[in-house]
Amino acid sequence: MTDSYLRSLGFAPTEQTQSAIRPAFSAAWRYQHEHMAQDGALLFIEHPLGIDSCRLSAMEAPLAATDVFAAVPLQDQPALEQAVASYFTAHGGVGEVVPAFVPHTYLPYRRQR
Repeated sequence: MTDSYLRSLGFAPTEQTQSAIRPAFSAAWRYQHEHMAQDGALLFIEHPLGIDSCRLSAMEAPLAATDVFAAVPLQDQPALEQAVASYFTAHGGVGEVVPAFVPHTYLPYRRQR
């Protein structure tokens, strides 16, 4: 899977910045679908470090196996497309676009002279 392929399916990286701490795309990645399901559920896909598959979940970082909706091999694009379609079908269809996250900018009090 490639970044452009995931973006063509409607996914966007959860972390937009490039940093030295973030592993290379070939090693690990996490994306969120740009649309919510009709019931408000979010869809995340991630490729955990060192595992040759990707997991779909309603949670950004699922820890328990019960939180994972589907796990598909990395290079099985038809299975991924089917899993995404099944997720939205199970949740009532594709809903609205996920609102953009706007971080709160903390501006500390500054004494004026």
